[in-house]
Amino acid sequence: MANQRIVVGAHYGLRDWLAQRVTATLMALYSVALLALLLWRKPVGHIGWQEIFAPQWMKLATLTFIACLLYHAWVGVRDIWMDYVKPTGLRLVLQVGTIVWLAACGVWALRIFLR
Repeated sequence: MANQRIVVGAHYGLRDWLAQRVTATLMALYSVALLALLLWRKPVGHIGWQEIFAPQWMKLATLTFIACLLYHAWVGVRDIWMDYVKPTGLRLVLQVGTIVWLAACGVWALRIFLR
Protein backbone atom coordinates (compact mmCIF):
# COMPACT_ATOMS: atom_id res chain seq x y z
CA MET A 1 0.00 0.00 0.00
CA ALA A 2 3.00 2.23 -0.20
CA ASN A 3 2.84 5.25 -2.46
CA GLN A 4 -0.47 4.57 -4.27
CA ARG A 5 -1.45 7.25 -6.72
CA ILE A 6 -5.03 8.50 -6.63
CA VAL A 7 -6.26 9.42 -10.08
CA VAL A 8 -9.23 11.74 -10.42
CA GLY A 9 -11.04 13.25 -13.36
CA ALA A 10 -13.22 12.17 -16.22
CA HIS A 11 -10.75 9.56 -17.62
CA TYR A 12 -11.32 10.58 -21.25
CA GLY A 13 -7.65 10.86 -22.18
CA LEU A 14 -6.65 7.73 -24.07
CA ARG A 15 -10.11 7.05 -25.50
CA ASP A 16 -10.42 10.59 -26.86
CA TRP A 17 -6.85 10.62 -28.16
CA LEU A 18 -7.51 7.37 -30.02
CA ALA A 19 -10.90 8.58 -31.30
CA GLN A 20 -9.30 11.75 -32.69
CA ARG A 21 -6.62 9.71 -34.49
CA VAL A 22 -9.03 7.13 -35.90
CA THR A 23 -11.56 9.69 -37.14
CA ALA A 24 -8.80 11.87 -38.61
CA THR A 25 -7.34 8.87 -40.44
CA LEU A 26 -10.73 7.85 -41.86
CA MET A 27 -11.44 11.43 -42.97
CA ALA A 28 -8.02 11.69 -44.61
CA LEU A 29 -8.54 8.42 -46.49
CA TYR A 30 -11.97 9.58 -47.68
CA SER A 31 -10.52 12.94 -48.78
CA VAL A 32 -7.76 11.27 -50.78
CA ALA A 33 -10.26 8.86 -52.40
CA LEU A 34 -12.64 11.71 -53.25
CA LEU A 35 -9.82 13.79 -54.71
CA ALA A 36 -8.71 10.83 -56.84
CA LEU A 37 -12.29 10.34 -58.05
CA LEU A 38 -12.63 14.02 -58.89
CA LEU A 39 -9.36 14.03 -60.82
CA TRP A 40 -10.27 10.83 -62.65
CA ARG A 41 -13.96 11.53 -63.42
CA LYS A 42 -13.81 15.36 -63.73
CA PRO A 43 -17.51 15.93 -63.03
CA VAL A 44 -19.21 18.66 -65.01
CA GLY A 45 -22.57 19.89 -63.83
CA HIS A 46 -25.08 18.40 -61.45
CA ILE A 47 -25.34 15.05 -63.27
CA GLY A 48 -21.58 14.51 -63.07
CA TRP A 49 -21.60 15.07 -59.30
CA GLN A 50 -24.60 12.75 -58.90
CA GLU A 51 -22.72 10.02 -60.75
CA ILE A 52 -19.78 10.27 -58.34
CA PHE A 53 -21.98 9.82 -55.28
CA ALA A 54 -24.36 7.24 -56.85
CA PRO A 55 -22.51 3.99 -55.98
CA GLN A 56 -23.53 2.40 -52.69
CA TRP A 57 -19.93 2.27 -51.42
CA MET A 58 -19.56 6.01 -51.97
CA LYS A 59 -22.78 6.71 -50.07
CA LEU A 60 -21.54 4.59 -47.17
CA ALA A 61 -18.11 6.25 -47.27
CA THR A 62 -19.67 9.72 -47.28
CA LEU A 63 -21.98 8.90 -44.37
CA THR A 64 -18.99 7.51 -42.48
CA PHE A 65 -17.07 10.72 -43.24
CA ILE A 66 -19.93 12.87 -41.92
CA ALA A 67 -20.19 10.79 -38.72
CA CYS A 68 -16.41 10.95 -38.21
CA LEU A 69 -16.37 14.70 -38.81
CA LEU A 70 -19.14 15.32 -36.28
CA TYR A 71 -17.58 13.10 -33.62
CA HIS A 72 -14.10 14.52 -34.25
CA ALA A 73 -15.45 18.05 -33.87
CA TRP A 74 -17.35 17.13 -30.70
CA VAL A 75 -14.30 15.62 -28.98
CA GLY A 76 -12.09 18.55 -29.94
CA VAL A 77 -14.49 21.32 -28.95
CA ARG A 78 -15.56 19.53 -25.77
CA ASP A 79 -11.92 19.27 -24.73
CA ILE A 80 -11.47 22.98 -25.38
CA TRP A 81 -14.49 23.81 -23.19
CA MET A 82 -13.27 21.47 -20.44
CA ASP A 83 -9.73 22.85 -20.48
CA TYR A 84 -10.36 26.58 -20.79
CA VAL A 85 -13.84 27.35 -19.43
CA LYS A 86 -13.75 27.05 -15.66
CA PRO A 87 -17.29 28.10 -14.55
CA THR A 88 -19.31 24.87 -14.65
CA GLY A 89 -22.57 26.52 -15.70
CA LEU A 90 -21.00 28.34 -18.63
CA ARG A 91 -19.15 25.17 -19.68
CA LEU A 92 -22.44 23.23 -19.64
CA VAL A 93 -24.17 25.88 -21.75
CA LEU A 94 -21.31 25.85 -24.27
CA GLN A 95 -21.30 22.04 -24.43
CA VAL A 96 -25.06 21.86 -24.96
CA GLY A 97 -24.80 24.58 -27.60
CA THR A 98 -22.06 22.61 -29.33
CA ILE A 99 -24.16 19.43 -29.29
CA VAL A 100 -27.18 21.27 -30.72
CA TRP A 101 -25.04 22.92 -33.41
CA LEU A 102 -23.35 19.64 -34.43
CA ALA A 103 -26.69 17.78 -34.44
CA ALA A 104 -28.18 20.48 -36.67
CA CYS A 105 -25.17 20.24 -39.01
CA GLY A 106 -25.55 16.46 -39.10
CA VAL A 107 -29.27 16.67 -39.94
CA TRP A 108 -28.54 19.29 -42.59
CA ALA A 109 -25.81 17.13 -44.14
CA LEU A 110 -28.09 14.08 -44.16
CA ARG A 111 -30.89 16.08 -45.70
CA ILE A 112 -28.61 17.25 -48.50
CA PHE A 113 -27.10 13.81 -48.94
CA LEU A 114 -30.37 11.88 -49.05
CA ARG A 115 -32.07 14.10 -51.63
